[in-house]
Amino acid sequence: MAETAPPTRQDPGNAAFQARCLLRAAASATLATQTDGQPFAALVTPSMAPDLTPLLLISSLSEHTRHLRAEPRCALAVTGAAVGPNPQTAPRVTLTGMAEPVPEDEVPALKSRWLAKHPYAAFYADFGDFALWRIRPGGALLVGGFARATRIKVADLLPDRVAVAAIAAAEAEIIGHVNADHPDAVAAIAQGLLGGAAGAWRMVAVDPDGADLALAEAPGQAEGQVGGQPCVLRLPFAAPVASAEAVRIELVRAAREGRAARDPG
Repeated sequence: MAETAPPTRQDPGNAAFQARCLLRAAASATLATQTDGQPFAALVTPSMAPDLTPLLLISSLSEHTRHLRAEPRCALAVTGAAVGPNPQTAPRVTLTGMAEPVPEDEVPALKSRWLAKHPYAAFYADFGDFALWRIRPGGALLVGGFARATRIKVADLLPDRVAVAAIAAAEAEIIGHVNADHPDAVAAIAQGLLGGAAGAWRMVAVDPDGADLALAEAPGQAEGQVGGQPCVLRLPFAAPVASAEAVRIELVRAAREGRAARDPG
């Protein structure tokens, strides 16, 4: 499984929320496909749509794309960081589902969403052999650590539809306001709370479970990193939200915690 930063400030008692936090934070994942009964695993770079549909920008030349065209049933696995030397202590989630190409009329908005998570891919995202795919979730298995497995039905896994719609409707306004009026708060969250590099941070996406923060392109930046650090970080909320006001409360709390961590005393 591919590693990603562990979610922070999450509710450990809510398996579905913990699974969503892991999925939304993942910059990479393992995609499992099969052909003629032979399993196959590949590294992919997902981004989650607001409704938790995994988005994949994949090449028609790749083995796994050919597999998905013949057999859309697949699985996506992501993992967090282990506690100590035992890899089995790492939280991880396996999501099963059905893959399909994204319809042309939905590509612009969802591709923009994917690129917000993977800005380094802008130079090849429009190559003719690349296309945007999505996985319709069918369920998940969350392993919260060693011997802590929980099966999650898709109805429990997915975020509340009303909340998704409400946050989506307010997203542009939230992002515009935060980036224009509170860049210091965004920097405090990214650097103090999430351990990001120094620089100009901005919010690029928000959903009921958290927000994505990106570091503006800097000299020497390559492959989506600055000084070996990711240039897109995930801020998971303490609990799912359903309104712009609830997002504001979460951001205020995160900024306060970030400032305290960055500037102690």
